[in-house]
Amino acid sequence: MITLRDITGAPDLEVRAVAGRSGLDRPIRWAHVTELHDPVHWLRGGELVLTAGIGLGDTAADQRAYVRRLHDAGCVGLGVALDDPRDTVPPAVVAEGDSLGLPVLSVEGETPFIAVVEAVAAHHAAERGRAQSRVLSAQDAMARAALRSGPTGVVTTLAASTGGRSLLLDRTGVTSAASPAAEQPWHRLVRTTVAGAARHPRGMAVLDHEGATVLLQTLGPAGRTLGWLALSCDFEVTPHTRMLANHAASLLAVDLLHSRDTRRALHRQRAPHLAAAVAGRAAPPLTLPDPPWEVVCLPCEDPRALVDEAADALSDVLGATDAAERAGLCALADAVVAVLPAGGGPHAGGRLLRALAQAPNGPRGAGACGARAVADLPSALSRARQAASEGYSHCDESDAWGLLRSAVPPEGARAFTDSVLGPLREHDNRHGTDLAHVLLHYLDHGAQVEAAARDLGVHRNTLRSRLRTAERVLGRSLDAPRTRLELWTALSLTPMPCQGRSWHT
Repeated sequence: MITLRDITGAPDLEVRAVAGRSGLDRPIRWAHVTELHDPVHWLRGGELVLTAGIGLGDTAADQRAYVRRLHDAGCVGLGVALDDPRDTVPPAVVAEGDSLGLPVLSVEGETPFIAVVEAVAAHHAAERGRAQSRVLSAQDAMARAALRSGPTGVVTTLAASTGGRSLLLDRTGVTSAASPAAEQPWHRLVRTTVAGAARHPRGMAVLDHEGATVLLQTLGPAGRTLGWLALSCDFEVTPHTRMLANHAASLLAVDLLHSRDTRRALHRQRAPHLAAAVAGRAAPPLTLPDPPWEVVCLPCEDPRALVDEAADALSDVLGATDAAERAGLCALADAVVAVLPAGGGPHAGGRLLRALAQAPNGPRGAGACGARAVADLPSALSRARQAASEGYSHCDESDAWGLLRSAVPPEGARAFTDSVLGPLREHDNRHGTDLAHVLLHYLDHGAQVEAAARDLGVHRNTLRSRLRTAERVLGRSLDAPRTRLELWTALSLTPMPCQGRSWHT
């Protein structure tokens, strides 16, 4: 940034401030020479106007009016050339400059206007060069951070390089990394924006949050969202800031694509061995989570396509854990089979079904059965296949539940779920939320807020807020056992698609 004070202090320029000295620290956008009586139409603001005085006017009133026009147009200063060292800047110009706080400079001696213009231009060129160097250095730093510490390093370096705040969301809208790490109010705006598949932005969107500019970038190839990167700035966003945000988005998208493709390839490599094992044929040692297992059968029209979707969903279903990497997946002729960890909480098979509900030709139901050894897999798959119907059914613990489900005709089940969940579904559709998904997790965890919050990956106070909203929408208290029973029954009768929704807002 070059200021009028820099111009008056330049040793190779004979330029002296004669009025409006309080404004000498204003930045000069450009220096412009004109002899027009009214040059305002050709100015954009931020200029140092240079004149030999031809357009100033002959009377004091004309000269004052000239200075006022420049001030009102947003000019930062007026430079007047003196042909004769004995001349002075017209007193009316000096007086009006002091009155308005508009600096008036006397360009003296052998200083040509072009020297002043060149000084301003050279400074801006040097500043652009420094900015480009900073961008290149920041891009290099982000690349090194990506190699050293992955997405968290990229997000942290982006915030440090721009002076902003950054946020990385996974494809379900859950925070993967942030700098600073603590939850911030603008995070909610980002999650609200990405909620709902029909409203997912492509490319870069520009949002406003209480005066701050938020750049929101979609990560992933066309037609496939793998996550979002957001950068919040309290300052004017420059092209260089956008360049850094785009560079970070590219690094993160490459990492996400690589992780996805690696995960898919790993499951494809293991799939023939698992397919042999569930068919009762001899198979090499399997890579699976520690037993006990939940064997899930997901009947569908195109198992080969759905198995990739299932591989993508495992980290959402099981969390970023070793179990997600070791879970078994294979495509049979009419179904996808998943072997998931069975301990420590609600059945993962139900969550997998909900995660796949919005996939093209996704499953409408799933059956599951427990297994403790590889030798148990064929019989477990057979029982899981028999249990598969609309929604999720686990044969090991829901024989009575299965009898109840089979006794209720589909139209009766739909009428019941519409009666219980109608207001909630209407609210979710209108606001792009998924309170039904939140409630199911809460009820599956025995109405324990701490456990449900951990499973959802949110703070317990965030979950409590969502539950209060659900109570308000339903007009019922979740403290009532009958309310919880009816809600759990309705939520369990049919799959609850949650992909493309946000239960954060």
